[in-house]
Amino acid sequence: MSRCSIGEMGGQVAARPRELTPDRSARHLFGAKMRAHRERANMSLGQLKDVVMVSTSHLSRIETADAMPPPDLPRRLDAAFGTDGIFQELYRLARREIHPDQFRRRMELEAQARLIEEYAGQIVPGLVQTEDYARALFEKFDPKATLNEIEELVTARMSRQALLSADPPPDVSLILDEAVLRRSFGGPAVMRAQLARLVDLTLTPTTVVQVLPFEHGGHALVGGTLTLMTLAKGAQVAYEESISTGTLLEDLATVSARRRAYDLLRACALSPSDTANFIRSLMEAPSDEHHS
Repeated sequence: MSRCSIGEMGGQVAARPRELTPDRSARHLFGAKMRAHRERANMSLGQLKDVVMVSTSHLSRIETADAMPPPDLPRRLDAAFGTDGIFQELYRLARREIHPDQFRRRMELEAQARLIEEYAGQIVPGLVQTEDYARALFEKFDPKATLNEIEELVTARMSRQALLSADPPPDVSLILDEAVLRRSFGGPAVMRAQLARLVDLTLTPTTVVQVLPFEHGGHALVGGTLTLMTLAKGAQVAYEESISTGTLLEDLATVSARRRAYDLLRACALSPSDTANFIRSLMEAPSDEHHS
C-alpha cells in the first residue's frame, strides 16, 4: 500500500512512512531528498504525481529506493522544488552506482519475471547449471572455501532454480558463447552431464537455448554476462555481471540498447535444433578436446 495522505485514503489513517537510509547509496539518498523536499513543500505523493507525471506507487517506491527514477523525473523534481539541478546530479550518480544489494534485488526481480533472456560468455548460467557443475565452479572461484561453505553455495544455487518449475514458470531464452561449452568444470563426466541438460532445454514449451559459434567473431556483449528480465506488467530491466560485481540497469534507454545487442546476437546464433546437434557433437568428441 502506498503512503498516502488521509484525503487520498478516503478518510482512513495514513500508513506510517517507511524509514529511509540515505547513507546507504546515491539511490537511497535520491529517495530521501525527494521525500524531504516533498514534505517541506507540504505535498502528498498524490499531489506530486500531478506535477511530475509519475504514478503515486512509483514515486513511493523511488522514495524507498525500491525503484530507479525514470530519466525525466530528476529534471521535473528540480523544477517543482526549485533545487537547481540537485536531483539531476544525484541521478547521474545513482544510475552508475553498483549497489551492495543489487544481487539480492536481481533475485527478487528474477522471481517476478515472466521472460528471462540471458547471454553467457564463459560459464553456464546459474539457472540451468547441474549440481556437480555448480560445485566445481564454486571450488574454482574460491579454492580456500570450506566444504560446508561450498555446499551452502550449491544449495542456494539449486534453490534458485525452483522458479523454473513455478506455476506458471517464466519463459527462458539463453544464448551461450561456444566457449561456455568448451570450457570444462569438474572433469569430463561432470561436463558431459551439464551438456546433456542443455540439450534437453534447447527447445521446450518454456525454454530456448542457442549457441553463438566462435566464427561469429566479436560483438557488443563479449567479455561479460547480460540478463534481460521482462516483468509481469511489461517493465524491463537488465543485469550485467563481471567476475565479482553486478550492475542492475533500469534506465529505459540503457536497457533498450542492451536488448538491441542481445537481439543481434540471437539473430546470428545457431537455431535450437542446430544448437542441440552442436552440443551432441561435443559430447561425442574425445574428452581431451575440452579444456579445464
